[in-house]
Amino acid sequence: MALPPKHYKDLYELFSSIDDTKEAEMLLKDMLTPQELESLAERWQEVQMLASGNTQRDVAEKLDISISKVTRGSRMLQYGSGGFRYFLDKLKKTTKIK
Repeated sequence: MALPPKHYKDLYELFSSIDDTKEAEMLLKDMLTPQELESLAERWQEVQMLASGNTQRDVAEKLDISISKVTRGSRMLQYGSGGFRYFLDKLKKTTKIK
């Protein structure tokens, strides 16, 4: 059974209300299991490495994860909604992401 659209809207509004890294940490640690948080952090590392030109095989080796995990991240980077590219560009302007 699909969730009502309002549930998604409420979640997106919750995330848009985050003001800083500390607030993001507080929310994510309460909202996610340690495994879910680890998985998200790993995915973000994959995407950053892929965006900076590393091959899928190099990313898998450096992060000690399966190539299939990296392939999924690569597909989302290339064919997803554009969220990864948007935030990579946004963070590049304000931090040292390469």
